[in-house]
Amino acid sequence: MSGKPAQSRGTEDAAAFPVDDRGVAARLFAILDAFTAPPASSLTLTAIAQRTGIPLTTVHRLVGEWTSWGGLARQEDGRYALGMRLWEVGVQTPTARNLRTIALPYLEDLYESTHEHVHLAVLDGSDALYLEKLSGHQAVRVISRVGGRLPLHATGVGLVLLAFAPNEVIQAYLAGPLPRFLPQTVTDPEELRRRLAGIRAQGIARMSEEMTAGSSSIAAPIRDRTGQVVAAVSIVTRTTPRSSPEQEQAVRVAAHGVGRALGYRRAAG
Repeated sequence: MSGKPAQSRGTEDAAAFPVDDRGVAARLFAILDAFTAPPASSLTLTAIAQRTGIPLTTVHRLVGEWTSWGGLARQEDGRYALGMRLWEVGVQTPTARNLRTIALPYLEDLYESTHEHVHLAVLDGSDALYLEKLSGHQAVRVISRVGGRLPLHATGVGLVLLAFAPNEVIQAYLAGPLPRFLPQTVTDPEELRRRLAGIRAQGIARMSEEMTAGSSSIAAPIRDRTGQVVAAVSIVTRTTPRSSPEQEQAVRVAAHGVGRALGYRRAAG
């Protein structure tokens, strides 16, 4: 025997994690943030503890609180995922609820004319936040989901949102990490800068196989009554040798329709 006293679980947690002076609310929200940076569809308790810096025993208690409320859901394999209650609350925010409600008829028209994935997204921090997604059974596989986030530089809607963002947002994003997801993902800041300028000039973003293999995207900006770009709409299709002018026009029409419903009127002349 070593003669050393056995460490309790609490002592081990204290040794593994520095003193945490965050309040209960801050710790609860840190647990939710663990699923977003980087994005994770599910996490173990240990992974949550590692991502948040909260001792495992505390994580176990707080995750239990979230699960009881419906903010987290325990899966059959013991991992935890974000729960439906969060989505139900999130879509009730005025911006998300109003935008989704106003845009939905135009998104449905776009789906009926293309039978491809249709996305509605807004800029949230440094991500594209997906507010709506319409899909068909035969559409190409994609990783987007309602309430999910994806990088701006590797998605069609993201490129549009970044292109029309304030200059300081663009500069900060291009100065940060630009991960490469596939060989065609553009990660050079200067090349991205030129690409964003082209999107602003043309009013459309086109990309192919930069986030998901075998898929391409066409996206357009949605403006509100002040002329500011507040969202982006896109379709995601199977990659083909040549883009379809009809599909591009359909995306433009949908974006313009939502914009008019939000009060946007293009200046004459």
